[in-house]
Amino acid sequence: MRVIAALALCVAAVAASPSGSQRIVGGSLAPFGQYPGIVALLTTFNQVNYFQSCGGNILNNRSILTAAHCVGNRSPAMFRFRAGSIFANYGGVVYGVQQIINHPNYNQAAFLDYDFAIMRSASTIIFNNHVNPVRLAGANYNLADNQAVWAAGWGLTEQGGFPSEQLRHVQVYTINQEICRNRYAGRYVITDNMLCSGVLDVGGRDQCQQDSGGPLYHNGVLVGVCSFGTGCAQAQFPGVNARVSRASAWIVSNA
Repeated sequence: MRVIAALALCVAAVAASPSGSQRIVGGSLAPFGQYPGIVALLTTFNQVNYFQSCGGNILNNRSILTAAHCVGNRSPAMFRFRAGSIFANYGGVVYGVQQIINHPNYNQAAFLDYDFAIMRSASTIIFNNHVNPVRLAGANYNLADNQAVWAAGWGLTEQGGFPSEQLRHVQVYTINQEICRNRYAGRYVITDNMLCSGVLDVGGRDQCQQDSGGPLYHNGVLVGVCSFGTGCAQAQFPGVNARVSRASAWIVSNA
């Protein structure tokens, strides 16, 4: 039997007010409790030992949101997730996964378009000061270029380096869609379902491998799910996130 959600999704449907597979590079350690909506997605190859492989975001007391490429077509038994801890591999509460729902338009062959997956917990997610649902960008959430956004995760701290056991976060900026398309021309197709972020032509700050599926926040609202990029923190190539506002109706109806 599916766990019945006790709380509805919190959706930020108003527009953002303007102001002047993957990675956390160039950031700092995140304080405990600053990101109560983040979870560490754990993967196993033998159903005995689980390790952090991606991030995720709590939607309600039965579901989390991650990147579809983090789960593919694998069995729910291959995954667990850890909530309420700033550490990747200990602390908090670990939940089993009952069901995985990939976005119906997810297309790995088309450069990870609609890179969203919902994972249903095998038991009720217990909320407290350190475990709470994210606020979700609604369909009308308009995010301008050059806005400060925050990414968080346990991924590599440099390209080719090692993941962080403790949660890290980094401030980057939203990047114009056409500029992002031009930067990736001939490599990947950047669709309107994607959101680019970084420090363009400077680099040094980004998400990295094992941050996939984790959050990109604007003013505390989840606007992106970490998806892909070329390398990590390269000046010429932004990070690419799945744009939450483009799939908010599907997320709400399936969470």
